[in-house]
Amino acid sequence: MKKLLLPVLLFTVLSTSAQTSSWHVSATYPVKGDGKWDYIAVSPVTQQLYVAHGTEVNILDKATGSEAGIIPHTTGVHGTAFAVPFGKGFTSNGKLNTVTVFDLRTNQVQGEIPVGGNPDAILFEPFSDKVITCNGASKDLSIINPNTLKVVATVPLQARPETAVSDGKGHLFVNLEDKSRIAVVSTTTFKVEKEWPLGKGEAPTGLAIDTVHHRLFAGCDNQVMIVLDEHDGRIVATLPIGDGCDGVAFDAAEQTIFAANGEGNLSVYHQETADQYKLVARVPTAKGAKTLTVDPLTHTVFLPVADRQAAGADGKAAIAPGTFRILAVSK
Repeated sequence: MKKLLLPVLLFTVLSTSAQTSSWHVSATYPVKGDGKWDYIAVSPVTQQLYVAHGTEVNILDKATGSEAGIIPHTTGVHGTAFAVPFGKGFTSNGKLNTVTVFDLRTNQVQGEIPVGGNPDAILFEPFSDKVITCNGASKDLSIINPNTLKVVATVPLQARPETAVSDGKGHLFVNLEDKSRIAVVSTTTFKVEKEWPLGKGEAPTGLAIDTVHHRLFAGCDNQVMIVLDEHDGRIVATLPIGDGCDGVAFDAAEQTIFAANGEGNLSVYHQETADQYKLVARVPTAKGAKTLTVDPLTHTVFLPVADRQAAGADGKAAIAPGTFRILAVSK
């Protein structure tokens, strides 16, 4: 009985702390268009928000939400990556099986690169100086040289890669959604070195990394976030979060982890030590707000979302016109 009571009491204390937190939705930015959305990112060069949305990427002023431009013709776009040393940005166009290349300062499109099937998450990997797409349909990674704009390698995974993060020292960590595991890929050889199970975590989606304490944070579909040691895959914590998580972010300066839960809230954990985490907030957001980014300069969290109409005969709920927006969450 004592083993059952301890987690209950601990969760009660953490929940009380969360209810008194000052985290809240501090601003809402309307965005034109009614297409589907996915990832959102802050450019380290222009400090603008890049919002993957339908057939284009909407670019917004992060302080005011005013429109600053678009990256057009990116049908089914999932995300944006910034290769700062090369002065280029890249978008993953899920329905086109391509990546669009644009100038980081002018946002002018420079080209399009064929990649694997349904490119989803995309990132610039600094150790190898490569842009990497996680391809859900072909179950592999496309490795792009941002200088030549060519795919120079493909990494087969035999599982659906949802997203990936880098330690900046030669390793890429990839959430394998349909295997409930994390693959470790060498960014020297671009070969899979090992896979780690996620314990109680199922269908991992969002993934973040703390490169100082060497911890990975994997948001899972069964309302838990798994914390792993990046060196050996050891699970150091299993943290409760909300339902429908599709995005996790880590604010290194504040030692705070965020999990965006599509059920309509944001789980906020503080890293007390490398292996101890405290729930400090469960912020009401909006149903469907399941992806996010955190601004490392202002510590504001941005989440894209739109309302849904009543489900039709096919069980699908269309996006309510004119409701797409960005929520800014801050203290």
